[in-house]
Amino acid sequence: MTPEQMRKSGYLRIFASYYRPHLKLFILDLTCALCIALIDLAFPLVSRRAMEVCFPNRLFSTFFLIMAVIAGAYVVKSLLSFVVTYWGHLLGVRIEADIRRDLFAHMQDLSFSFYDKNRTGHLMSRVTGDLFEITELAHHGPEDLFISAITLVGAFVVMLTIRWELALILFAIIPLFLIFTAVQRKRLMQTSVDVKHKLAGINGELESAISGMRTAKAFSNEEMEIEKFRRSNDQFRGAKRGYYKGMATYFSGLEFVMSIMPVVVIAAGGLLIMHGRMEEKDIITFTLYVTTFISPLRKISNFTELFMQGMAGFKRFVELMRQESEIQDAPDARPVDHVVGDIRVEDVTFRYESGSDPVLDHVSLHIKPGETVAVVGPSGGGKSTLCQLIPRFYDVTGGRILIDGQDVRSLKQHDLRAHIGIVQQDVFLFAGTVYENIRYGRPDATEAEIIEAAKQAEIHDAILEMPNGYQTYVGERGVMLSGGQKQRISIARIFLKNPPVLILDEATSALDSVTEARIQSAFDELARGRTTLIIAHRLSTIRSASRILVVDGAGIAEEGTHEELMALGGAYAQLYQVQKSVAV
Repeated sequence: MTPEQMRKSGYLRIFASYYRPHLKLFILDLTCALCIALIDLAFPLVSRRAMEVCFPNRLFSTFFLIMAVIAGAYVVKSLLSFVVTYWGHLLGVRIEADIRRDLFAHMQDLSFSFYDKNRTGHLMSRVTGDLFEITELAHHGPEDLFISAITLVGAFVVMLTIRWELALILFAIIPLFLIFTAVQRKRLMQTSVDVKHKLAGINGELESAISGMRTAKAFSNEEMEIEKFRRSNDQFRGAKRGYYKGMATYFSGLEFVMSIMPVVVIAAGGLLIMHGRMEEKDIITFTLYVTTFISPLRKISNFTELFMQGMAGFKRFVELMRQESEIQDAPDARPVDHVVGDIRVEDVTFRYESGSDPVLDHVSLHIKPGETVAVVGPSGGGKSTLCQLIPRFYDVTGGRILIDGQDVRSLKQHDLRAHIGIVQQDVFLFAGTVYENIRYGRPDATEAEIIEAAKQAEIHDAILEMPNGYQTYVGERGVMLSGGQKQRISIARIFLKNPPVLILDEATSALDSVTEARIQSAFDELARGRTTLIIAHRLSTIRSASRILVVDGAGIAEEGTHEELMALGGAYAQLYQVQKSVAV
């Protein structure tokens, strides 16, 4: 289902839609469950009939033959139970996997603004923990309800034929049970959702603590991190306490209902026997059916717990699936087969939140194909924001951005970004090998192409010196590599992608001057023949730029070559003199 369809559909309809691809397995599960229910229903009736016919007529061999048939039926029941348990759980796992697949695919479509507002740990909780109970719900939910309905109706019909007065007395208790269940269900659902939220909080704190473990140790703040986690853990414990209190209330009430049923049957049956309206064998058979009657009630009670936990997670899944990406392709979005690299920024204004101050205000810029333009200025001036608007990670608030004369909002996002290469200050490497991280630039690249890209990025020799060469494991976020190595691998990744438009977003600001000087030649080679936009703090990294822009937070304050801006004596000249003094 699309997010739009999700918003128009109810939770149960969405949940039921996931059974459609596995309908044959679902039908097999319910068929086996039906056979199990019928065997359980038949046992008391067949036993009663056998005692009525065989004992008075001394047909003992026939009686034991009937018992053997019943034993055979229970062998069949055990085989059916194996099918229900094994294939039924596989059905649940497959549905859970489908739900997780759809959720992850949807998260790939969500825009940058969504991830700006949501913590990684919370999202991980939704992809993993929230969906854990769905396996049990998807398997046991329909199966338990189906078996319970068949067993309850079947048992009631048989009991009516034995003694209708007792059957009606027994059945009168069921509405009380259903009302009690409905009242508790609403309370349990609320507490279960609260538990999910608190668990997501724990995951968020845990993700943050593990990611920032080195920082915590560097500042000797381990105790502070422990205290933060303790608060989240205590909130989770409190939520669980409320949930289990509700469960205890529900199960204690349920236990009373189920325990009182045999007492009611025996008391009423005894009264009928005293008045000569019922025989002892009837009350024995009726008591057996009370046991059969109680079994589905226990299933319903177990289903209630499964439903509370599973639907709490499923509701959070649907809530996320109903989120629309703020950046979407237009219905008539055009594919992009070729990009020359002519970029125009026309009167662009941008603000992250409606009503907030603009980060960019009426900015205009033209970058010719193959030209290298540098953007400098104070932190927070909007330099990186400008870079994120070109590949349409965010949409402009006003104005427009054109590539080769086409508004980026009229192009398919995937095609647009495939023609733009971005090297950022904070290089992200996946927890894999060097080879896999370079190949990420173009997954269908050959080994020779990957090695050639590494050579162009001047990292090939350093890779060969690593313990396992290109198969060296880089660690989480590339933690086992130096900053210069990580940056060169990211450059190799762009060489492999070979985009016509290149954006270098403060790509060397986290490196020391010596490493920066070594990598600068790789950047110069990378920029050759491409339309290049360089965002920089260090003016030493923009020596190859044909034009320099100074962005001051309101727009472009100055524009020109290095010599022209120095002669102007404005903000660029001051920044250059300050950096020169610091370097000296």
